Amino acid sequence: MHITRLALGTWVSIAAFTMSTAPAAWGQNYPVKPIRILTSEAGGGNDFIARTLAQGLSPNLGQQVIVDNRSGNYVVGAVAAKAQADGYTLVVFSNVFWYGPLLESNAPYDPLRDFLTVSITGTSPSVLVVTPSLPAKSTKELIALAKAKPGELNYASGTTGTQAHLYAELFKSMAGIDVVRVPFKGSGPALSGLIAAQVQMMIVTAASGSPHVQSGRLRGLAVTSLQPSVLFPDMPTIAATLPGYETLSVAGVFVPAKTPRPVINRLNQELVRYMSSSDAKEKFLRSGNEPVSSTPEEFTAIIKADMGKIGKVIKDSGLRVQ
Repeated sequence: MHITRLALGTWVSIAAFTMSTAPAAWGQNYPVKPIRILTSEAGGGNDFIARTLAQGLSPNLGQQVIVDNRSGNYVVGAVAAKAQADGYTLVVFSNVFWYGPLLESNAPYDPLRDFLTVSITGTSPSVLVVTPSLPAKSTKELIALAKAKPGELNYASGTTGTQAHLYAELFKSMAGIDVVRVPFKGSGPALSGLIAAQVQMMIVTAASGSPHVQSGRLRGLAVTSLQPSVLFPDMPTIAATLPGYETLSVAGVFVPAKTPRPVINRLNQELVRYMSSSDAKEKFLRSGNEPVSSTPEEFTAIIKADMGKIGKVIKDSGLRVQ
């Protein structure tokens, strides 16, 4: 078939216009079918956030959002990294999603290479708690006690690489103290061990620690956020004693790498809209999370900074997944 120079020029112009407008049209038409959110086991913090987002996003997206629970960050990451990058597979996870590959070189995914960020959806400080029988009523007193009795105090944590473990190691490093780790099979058993005075201290999530602090079963010394938290308005920060100490549980939404930017923009728009709603604020605060949102770039920057900080703790401590 013979194509004239004029016809060829017209075809090239049409093709260029189509290519330039296709992504925008894709974003405008998205979504046209149900969306799946991959997250960890049912009943945990990630699952709560995923289910809350699914309920909040469905009406404005005009499609059902389904939560797909899997066993842990490695399984979620491996499955999502192989999913089609079309905006119909999302991941909701917090810090362990990017801590896992720092601890294990053979992790089945890379959080920065295999995924793109959409938005933060919530942050939550942890709380430094001790048994009421321990003669330390502040972070300063706890550090002084640990320095006076090197190797005699111990702290509880779940399995290797959990936030309770890594945040306590960061605290030890910055405070210059020798406190012995007592690992439990999970955060629940670790907290139970602390309440039973089998150990003296722990850094726990706001959601799990708050009821026990309020009941007096545990003494809350400080929050791990850089600034006082609305979740614990009367509690000081660890940073007031150890300048620069900050750890936050940051949950957010990811999509597989190469997901079109217009799709990410649409998801971000709806997430920002929902996270500013009274429904989100009520549900998140009640669960021990501060509802927030961000641009994709802000979320990525937070992940990179957190990976740098915790990566140093892992390297300096010689930690490995057991």
